[in-house]
Amino acid sequence: MELDPLLLSRLQFAFVVSFHAIFPVFTIGLASYIAVLQGLFYKTQNPAWDRLALLWTRVFAVAFGMGVVSGIVMSFQFGTNWSNFSQAAANFIGPLLSYEVVTAFFLEAAFLGVLLFGRGRVPQGVHLFAAIMVALGTFISTFWILAANSWMHTPAGVELVDGTFRVTSWIDAIFNPSFPFRFAHMAMASFITGGFVVAGVSAWYLLIGRDVEANRKALSMCLWMLLVLTPTQALVGDFHGLNTFEHQPVKLSAMEGNWETRRGAPFLIFALPDQEAQQNRFEIGIPYAASLILTHELDGEIPGIIEAPPEEQPPVAIIFWSFRVMVGLGLLMIAVSLVGLTLRRGGRIYHSRPFLQTLRLMSITPFIAVLAGWITTESGRAPWLVYGMMSHEEGVTPSLTGGMALFTLLGYMAVYAVIFYAGTYYLTRVIRYGMQEKEEDKVIDDFETPKRPWSATHTPFDDDPSKEGA
Repeated sequence: MELDPLLLSRLQFAFVVSFHAIFPVFTIGLASYIAVLQGLFYKTQNPAWDRLALLWTRVFAVAFGMGVVSGIVMSFQFGTNWSNFSQAAANFIGPLLSYEVVTAFFLEAAFLGVLLFGRGRVPQGVHLFAAIMVALGTFISTFWILAANSWMHTPAGVELVDGTFRVTSWIDAIFNPSFPFRFAHMAMASFITGGFVVAGVSAWYLLIGRDVEANRKALSMCLWMLLVLTPTQALVGDFHGLNTFEHQPVKLSAMEGNWETRRGAPFLIFALPDQEAQQNRFEIGIPYAASLILTHELDGEIPGIIEAPPEEQPPVAIIFWSFRVMVGLGLLMIAVSLVGLTLRRGGRIYHSRPFLQTLRLMSITPFIAVLAGWITTESGRAPWLVYGMMSHEEGVTPSLTGGMALFTLLGYMAVYAVIFYAGTYYLTRVIRYGMQEKEEDKVIDDFETPKRPWSATHTPFDDDPSKEGA
């Protein structure tokens, strides 16, 4: 059987991006949470906030490192597997990736060192400033990466001349039609992911009775935030869908499973899309709902997938079901947030074991929803690499063979398996260790020297109360 280098290259990039995406979507939200915790500690001097900040800074450090390692490979793939695209889009993609490194990565790297190793060694105000800068750096990085990705979906400010994209307007290219919606959607997803992870871990600590005061604070904060952001994310997603309806109608039709152009289209809850037959099987839907959502009219017209020739149609079944996974999990998150609101009376959110166990299980759902969302949007762009301007086939490396693509794909899978195992192992250890401070992690305000420093004649065992009077 002959190996298809184009298919394998797409699978390889999909694998690497999917593995990488789960880390930024977590660390972006977590960095902002750490900055908030540092600010609360700076203002109140309540040690509970400091213990929370210490724990989640450790978690952030591991997740950030895994994100950096897994993300480096993506830039190499542009040259190895997609050299035609790299050459054609270098005038735009190259500068944007450089801006991301200069304005975001350097900022994160510099202040992350202060955040990790400056605790108790620099003034609290400096430590708080470092936390804010790290959080800001994550958003700047998101800005540039999503600007590049959004441009591939809704290209603007460029012209294609002799197979090369030439920038005619940097403002139009960066702030392309889909960028504001993608950036808002991703930012919301990051906060929601961080919120559910922190809530799930805090729920587990409460179940085992560890540091109840601090984890009650953390759980309450997260549930208030999720109560606001989960329905807001649904609203942002609706605006994003309307933007997709305008600029990528075929993708939107695939998400809805709508093959023929029609008015009063239903929202399909269940269907089995058959791309070969260009129709669905076993449809179950809500009448007129799709037209109402997308056009705000019961008899609004929704374009059909068959408006595009078969060779320009995306993989409908994948898009149809990944979209429903994302929406279904989003609705579940909203429901859990509302349950948390009803349990606030009498402090039941801290004592209801079924609810706390549910929060533990919900920790993984934002990651699945984010992956489903990326699958929806990236598969929906097919067969275009740059929508309507360059196809995947035109962008792939001409000399790449199927064997070479398969070898690197298997290699990346093996290496990433090791990274994932090691990262998960250390994250588990950090969370199991919890908020139990090591002696060297205790805060020393204003560089004050401890009254009883350890020395050869004074060890930690000297402070054991059981040894008094010995």
